[in-house]
Formats: sequence, C-alpha cells, structure tokens
Amino acid sequence: MSYNIALNFEDGVTRFIDCNDGETVLDAAYRNQINLPMDCSDGVCGTCKGRCHQGAFDMGDEYIDEALSDEEAEQGMVLTCQMVPSSDCVVEVPAASTLCKTGIAEVAATVAEVNLVSSTTIELKLSADDDIGFLPGQYVNIQVPGTEETRAYSFSSEPGSRDLSFLIRNVPGGLMSSYLVGTARTGDTLTLTGPMGSFYLRAVERPVLMLAGGTGLAPLLSMLKHLKANPSDQPVHLIYGVTNDDDLVGLDALDAFAAELDNFTYTTCVSGEASDHPRKGYVTQHMDGAPLADGDVDVYLCGPPPMVDAVLGYFRDEGIEPNSFHYEKFTPSAPAAKEKVA
Repeated sequence: MSYNIALNFEDGVTRFIDCNDGETVLDAAYRNQINLPMDCSDGVCGTCKGRCHQGAFDMGDEYIDEALSDEEAEQGMVLTCQMVPSSDCVVEVPAASTLCKTGIAEVAATVAEVNLVSSTTIELKLSADDDIGFLPGQYVNIQVPGTEETRAYSFSSEPGSRDLSFLIRNVPGGLMSSYLVGTARTGDTLTLTGPMGSFYLRAVERPVLMLAGGTGLAPLLSMLKHLKANPSDQPVHLIYGVTNDDDLVGLDALDAFAAELDNFTYTTCVSGEASDHPRKGYVTQHMDGAPLADGDVDVYLCGPPPMVDAVLGYFRDEGIEPNSFHYEKFTPSAPAAKEKVA
C-alpha cells in the first residue's frame, strides 16, 4: 500500500510523491529525488519541520521537544523525518522547491474541445499525456502555441484524472483567447507546467463559504467535484457573482451538485445595471444564507482584486473573523505572484 503526499513548497510549487506503508515522508521524498530540508533525520534538530494540512499520520515518540513542541504538534506541525502517513496527506514545506532540487513539472496535453460557452467565457478541455497531480483549487501555466508566453488558469476538473478542463475569460485581442477562438484545433499539443498555488481545498471540518467572481468559478468547480467524490456533512454554500447576465456559466453543473450533495447550496447575482437577473448587486450584498457561524467558517474566494478587497471589507465591517480565509486574485494580464489571468 502507498499514499499520495502533496508537498507544497513556499514558492507555490506542488509536487506529489508516493509514500510506502511504514515509510517516513522524508525517506519517500528522497526516494522520489526530492531533497527536503534535514540535518539529523532522527527527530532531534527540527530542520525538517513542516505543517500537515490534512491526512492521517503517526509521529511516534522518538523526537525531542526541542525539535517539535506539544503546542506545535497541536497546530499541525510535523517532522517529516518522523511522519509516517496512514492516508493521503498535504504537507507544507517551508523552503523553495529549487532548494530541494525539484521544480515545476512539465506535461504535454492535447486539445480535446474548445467551447465558447458564452461571449465572455471559453471552456478548454485537454487530455494530458501523463498524470498531473494537483489539489482542488490549484492552477497550471499553459504555454500559448507559437509563442514563449504562458497564461495561468485554474483547473475546473477533478483531481486524479488526465481529462482536464478550464474556464477561460474570452479577452478580445488576448493572446490565449485569440488562439482558442481563432486557430485552435482538436489534437493540438499544449505544454503545461505546474501545478502551483496555495489556494486549494483544505480538510472540510466546519462550514464552508465559496465566493466566485466570473471565471473564478473554475477552481471552486474543482473543489465541488472533489467533495462529490469525498462527501462531507458540513454545509457548503457558494455565492457566484458576475457583471452581465451572459457571464453566468456552469449553472447546469451547479444544479447537479445541489441535487447530488446533500449539504450544498448556491446563489447567483449580477451587478450590471442592464441585468434581468432577480438578484442584483455584488456577492457581499447576498450573504443571506451563508454559513458564517459567527466566524466558525472556512472561506474560499476566487475573483478580481476589487472583489477580494470588498469581501475583506465586508467581514471587517460585520466584525466577523473567519476561521480561515483563502483567496486567489486574478487579472486580465500576465500572472504575478498569487495572481492568475481570468
């Protein structure tokens, strides 16, 4: 038996390794040619300390308090030289991937479908030549054919499949948009590098509020597909806001999730003045029904910077401090740190 361990490095790179039954994460990483930080490998120095966000494991009792205190252990800190997983796990490594002699994986994929699902949104479906492990919510860089340029897009597909999907904003004159709506053909080869990003679904242990703006729906669809395969009894509510009526996409998928997931509900809203939608305004104006639970809630938000700022301002004004707040900003230009194109 083996387990999938996602190693999230501080530079945003994620690498997946297989860890055998009874094997430590440190040993598994070295076997997979990834040199995690270490000095002693005996639970004494604390150099290999990281944080486990989800999964089951045994730390044993061979390490000393100076390497890992009881308080740190209660906060999810681990020593990878002592950590023996008993399930799939996600481990944050406080070091850059390049310092661990690893880096971003590169995978080739072929175009399966390009669908203009609205005037503003393109759905891209790819078939990857190799496995590309990612956590629900993460993104990948896709090279624009015929150029050296890349654009970053969140997966809307379920992790674990070579059938990949993305929701891409149709930017008039945009480099990727022009390729997709103009010259892309089934069977074209694209190069993907990644996955990347600290925006991903953590273990669901309390109510979840998802907030999406435009094509920021994509990573939340990936999260919902993961929840469909791994059900939770916690309430999950999505508020999906767009500018114009035509920008609302993926509603059939959301309806299906609402029918299949007992605890999932969603609301849509449109901010444009010309909209015929019954719920006008921004997501912060439609928080009724959101499982805020006086702050005992995990929030996941993907949208443009003004939306992120508005949501932060809403929580501040309402005196609500969520248990955790995870967000991904996107812009219509080249991606930057913690940002990706719409």
